[in-house]
Amino acid sequence: MFTGIIEGTGTVAALATAADGSGARLEVEAPWLAGRLAVGESVAVNGCCVTVAAATAAGFAADLVAETLRRTALGGLAAGAVVNLERPMALGGRLGGHLVQGHVDGVAKVLDRTPVGDGQEVRFELPPELERYVVEKGSVAVDGVSLTVAGVGPGWFAVALVPHTLEVTTLGRRRPGDLIQLEVDVVAKYVERLVQPWADRAGAR
Repeated sequence: MFTGIIEGTGTVAALATAADGSGARLEVEAPWLAGRLAVGESVAVNGCCVTVAAATAAGFAADLVAETLRRTALGGLAAGAVVNLERPMALGGRLGGHLVQGHVDGVAKVLDRTPVGDGQEVRFELPPELERYVVEKGSVAVDGVSLTVAGVGPGWFAVALVPHTLEVTTLGRRRPGDLIQLEVDVVAKYVERLVQPWADRAGAR
């Protein structure tokens, strides 16, 4: 479980994809994580939970299975790309953002960004299958960053980014057309699952 509070960034050193598309090996340079990761532990890369397959003083490597390549934008990373990194929340730690599982629900594009004072308002695509989970003032994770939804419209949602977020995460460098990874609030998905039987019965009357 993560919180969406990014600890730091890393740089993609390599992404080697199997010829048959069955998986890939992602190597990330993040010297600040030296000695803080062990093989078998989890780390969120742009909000996608992966398992550490190798840990070095320079960073770590993780194996991406076909399912991960299908559902995320990690397969499109190239050497030199900067990624957001977060280790799992320690039991008893502060929940500074919101409950983030590291399970990517969808991939979307940056639509536009508008300067607002020292910060920016950024609009993102909202895939139709995720629209019902995103509400104004609710929580959403964009590339692993816990954000508050500032506005919602047909096929889009907006967030307001403060200078700190623009500086310490990759969201400050995302441009219109860039792909981002979305994870909606897991609480909304559980609520939907719980009430669905009653909704189905009501609709059948």
